Amino acid sequence: MGTRFDDRTEAGQRLAAALARFRERPDTVVLGLARGGIPVAAAAATALQLPLGTVLVRKLGIPGHEETAYGALALARGRTVRLINKPLLERVLEHGVRRESLAIVEERERAELLRRAELYPGANVDVTGKTVVLVDDGLATGATMRAAVEAMRDSGASAVVAAAPVGSVDAQASLERVCDAVLCLQLPGKFRAVGSYYRHFGQLSDDDAVSLLEG
Repeated sequence: MGTRFDDRTEAGQRLAAALARFRERPDTVVLGLARGGIPVAAAAATALQLPLGTVLVRKLGIPGHEETAYGALALARGRTVRLINKPLLERVLEHGVRRESLAIVEERERAELLRRAELYPGANVDVTGKTVVLVDDGLATGATMRAAVEAMRDSGASAVVAAAPVGSVDAQASLERVCDAVLCLQLPGKFRAVGSYYRHFGQLSDDDAVSLLEG
């Protein structure tokens, strides 16, 4: 399975070493995907001496199989970007999941994005003309990262880099089509749950995320 990371902070420090070319660049900002990507991004931003912010993202999970995303939402500067895996959505509908159930999922996740927007500092960083390094704790499908990438493009970023300690081969391939660069420290052939690549992988609270973003 490869080397496991001790926790998200250690993973961020190791990620920073691989992102050394961005160190102290005045046109670059590090944004962690909320919530799990924030401690990874915070450690990387500290090591690289770069500004830290966040992108608010939510996975759209299939009812009854919430860990599998049929799409994702990202909120940037007041606008919500919606990304849908159309082939997967069609299969989900063919298997009897009702559109009304999916609409409930999306309404709930949009509400959660707006709730977090009121709480999280660094959620409205101006990225116009900047290189944005988007950081998450792992890339399983890449859905939320792709939504974040699109949100950054819409917000005027000049370049977008996706970075994570671990990712699936499929997620990396998907992101390479939309990013200027993609960096995964580990690309296991058979991808497991993101948490299995960490010794310590606790859930983050809003307070944890806010504390990291406030520095």
